[in-house]
Amino acid sequence: MSKKIGLAKKEARKGFSISSIYLIYAAIFWGYPFVWLFILLFSKWRFVGSPQFVGFRNITRVLTDPLFWKTVTNVFRFMMYYIPLVLIGALLFAIALNKIKFGKTFVALSFLVANVSSGVAYSIMFSNLFSVNGPINKALNSLFGITIPWFTSPQWAMFSIALIVIWKFIGYYGLILYAGLTAIPKSLYEAAELDGAGSLTKFFRITLPLLNPSIIMVLVLAITLAFGIFTEPYMITGGGPMRSTLTPMMHMITTAFQRMDPTYAATMAVFVAIISFGMIWVIRKTMEREVDLV
Repeated sequence: MSKKIGLAKKEARKGFSISSIYLIYAAIFWGYPFVWLFILLFSKWRFVGSPQFVGFRNITRVLTDPLFWKTVTNVFRFMMYYIPLVLIGALLFAIALNKIKFGKTFVALSFLVANVSSGVAYSIMFSNLFSVNGPINKALNSLFGITIPWFTSPQWAMFSIALIVIWKFIGYYGLILYAGLTAIPKSLYEAAELDGAGSLTKFFRITLPLLNPSIIMVLVLAITLAFGIFTEPYMITGGGPMRSTLTPMMHMITTAFQRMDPTYAATMAVFVAIISFGMIWVIRKTMEREVDLV
């Protein structure tokens, strides 16, 4: 008995020694930043010296800062364009990929190239493509006699940036949905066909309900991305026109490193995290459910 206890303690020490590497890593790169963020939340600090306690002043500033809430509104406008279009596009891509007999790997990798492309590089490319005198406007002008101010109109700028981000992530999200499609048992479709179910019935009664976990995952990733978007608006519009594409990330970076106010930027980061987490919580609570195929 004592020998078994000794072996168990030895195994426990071995397991702890292996996991201690990760625990130390988490304490340094996750625990310390969270503690420092909490300190900055109630302090005034400009990168040098010791933080000075200011109470709830930073929180009050965020609550009464119209520019911060303008950036949050811009994120919701971005999501209004981005989420429906990328979800529909990714679902169509997943269904098409599921039906392809040959060359699935090539098609999947072709779409993933966009996801691993440099944000700076494709932002420059699309800014030239969608410019007033760019090839897209020239084609629209020759065909329909119109030109669209893609990045110079407050009404079009955020929609244009959403199109670019859709191009980047449609393949990535599509592969997530494709994995969900391949996990659906074919016997369910065969049983539905025996009962006389058509294509639409099978899609809405079998495919969509069983894709629910994959769809929720895509929504969570899309919401997280929306609140952290930076490269595309920064490179293409700089937050304009009329701050219609200014995002919380751009506002935080400008506040921290140009205005030298990292404590206020940290407070804004906490508010953004709370809002994004709240949205994800609502999505999961309203959409996660038991699948009923009856």
